[in-house]
Amino acid sequence: MDTNAALLALRALGQEHRLEAFRRLVQAGQAGLTVGELRERLDIPPATLSAHLNTLRAAGLVRDRREGRTIHVSADYARMNALLGYLTENCCAGDACAPAPSRHATK
Repeated sequence: MDTNAALLALRALGQEHRLEAFRRLVQAGQAGLTVGELRERLDIPPATLSAHLNTLRAAGLVRDRREGRTIHVSADYARMNALLGYLTENCCAGDACAPAPSRHATK
């Protein structure tokens, strides 16, 4: 991934509803969600979701497939992993890095 592609992806994720939509799609797995299911989970108007999905599509972070009248949207895991790879390239000056604790980890 080059710098311009990374910037496009980060800009797309730099908005609350788009970030939440992307996270929901990542959690949904390869099958993704229908646009209707995603809209219900996010509780935002259809036109707003459409605009957000267009931004995520333009950044290459989501893709969709049509089944009859239904559109399924899913995260593009290859693109997500490319972004993570770009962000962590040469991490920690070559030293082993410990993963950050999950915000959901119990104490």
